[in-house]
Amino acid sequence: MPRVTRRAALTLLAATGTLVLGAARADDLIEAAKKLKPGQFTWHPERSPAGPVAIVVSIPDQRVHVYRNGIRIAVSTCSTGKPGHDTPVGVFSILQKDKDHHSDEYNDAPMPNMNRLTWSGVALHAGELPGYPASHGCVRLPLAFSALLFTITQIGTVVIIANAASD
Repeated sequence: MPRVTRRAALTLLAATGTLVLGAARADDLIEAAKKLKPGQFTWHPERSPAGPVAIVVSIPDQRVHVYRNGIRIAVSTCSTGKPGHDTPVGVFSILQKDKDHHSDEYNDAPMPNMNRLTWSGVALHAGELPGYPASHGCVRLPLAFSALLFTITQIGTVVIIANAASD
């Protein structure tokens, strides 16, 4: 299979919100992930079809990386906590899942495809993605990405949230 050029991959990404790279180099994957615009993501479960899932949230990059068997299968933009409502950093496990969750604290706001990380209200869920930290502490995701992620997570899935110091 011929190598896909960075320009062709980014053109495809811009047009579809997904990225098909075939035999592209790892640095091309990293560069493509950095260039995602708010609401865009990649999703390639075929890279590792089965096995344990781990999720890494990078607060400085506003990105979520999904690994299965140590192989990255997805990257998405996200929106973490705004100042005064910081998203906590650390290692978490998914405690609860609810496809149609609504906030108890914020006017019954919809939180589709919710994966709860803390009992104090921090979760991964679909929401608005302005391109910067804007949530009340949760990790907001694109709706389509959150739906795909919801299908591969389970109670106990590991989620690592990293800031500049812990990256």
